[in-house]
Amino acid sequence: MACDGGAFPRPTGAQERIDAIDVLRGIALLGVLAINVVMEFRVSIFEQFLASKPPASPLDDAIETILTLAVELKALALFSLLFGAGLAIQFDRLADSERRTPLLVRRLAVLLAFGLIHLCLIWNGDILTEYALAGLIVLPFLFGPRWLLAVAALASLLLYLAMQAFPPAGLFPSTETITQHVADATRIYATGGFLDVLAFRLREIPLIAPLHAFIFPRTIGLFLLGAFAWRAGLLQNAPGRLLWIAAPCIGLGAALILVGTEALGTILLALGYGAGIIGIASLRSGKALLGWAAPLGRMAFTNYLAQSLIFGWIFYGYGLGLFGRLGVASALAIGLAVYAGQVLFSAWWLRRYRYGPVEWLWRTLMYGAAQPMRQTA
Repeated sequence: MACDGGAFPRPTGAQERIDAIDVLRGIALLGVLAINVVMEFRVSIFEQFLASKPPASPLDDAIETILTLAVELKALALFSLLFGAGLAIQFDRLADSERRTPLLVRRLAVLLAFGLIHLCLIWNGDILTEYALAGLIVLPFLFGPRWLLAVAALASLLLYLAMQAFPPAGLFPSTETITQHVADATRIYATGGFLDVLAFRLREIPLIAPLHAFIFPRTIGLFLLGAFAWRAGLLQNAPGRLLWIAAPCIGLGAALILVGTEALGTILLALGYGAGIIGIASLRSGKALLGWAAPLGRMAFTNYLAQSLIFGWIFYGYGLGLFGRLGVASALAIGLAVYAGQVLFSAWWLRRYRYGPVEWLWRTLMYGAAQPMRQTA
């Protein structure tokens, strides 16, 4: 996002974007897709909380273990860091505009509207609603000094770790409730029509809400940490420093996860992933290696929503009805095929247009005026 003389704010042009951040966003989307398709579209999200699960092949068990240890929650943590950094970038680039605060509040309000539509009508695994609410909380901190971002981030992450160690009583449903709900989900999602699935999805939201409440302090903390990283200059052409940060974070994070300290290990591993990918993508050789992910990252909003529509049709009863019928490996193969298609589509689209379709609509609603779409405009 940029300003011309402070009078007419406009979206950031392609030449002004930081490609390494788009690369990280595109790769993080792969992690989110893998977890969503395996653990939330293939089966009920609550199946993971049951003591006994249906038997699986050794391959399925191995893939699920790898995803759980190396990807689950880490990909969402990466997106939280990126969202916080993106909010800080927009805030700083609008510094000369008197409309800065109204524009950013409107941007988050539009995101909230998208999130609620996605949550209620498309898929209740939505993360956009949580991100919009967290963004509204973090926005006032951007007016403060850099140290305030660091202190607030530390406080939020410590609260999150405390909630992991001492879970609030009554936050989660009982085992009996979860068991019955998984059985109902397997039946309705696999065989129900669109209205049946819609009604069950809405009934499921109160059960899913505590899962978001449990990680909400972490989301806020990582937003603030991403904003701090931007303000500290870590995301602007500092591959050497980032790679030095990546190695110990990945090593310590992996060690903590292996010994069972998953909450802190997840945060450190996500920091290591982010620092390593941005560091590599900032190098000339890294751009050649990872540049394919940048168009996908520029269209992450469009691709995220498209994945929900595609997987809903594949797994729910109003489409192919594969819910509960596939193993982990088969579901992941479908997800990877969708992702590969989105890589190709994103590159093709952005050769012709400035933004993804949803990104264009988001910017248009934010600025209150239709934005130019075609590259030749």
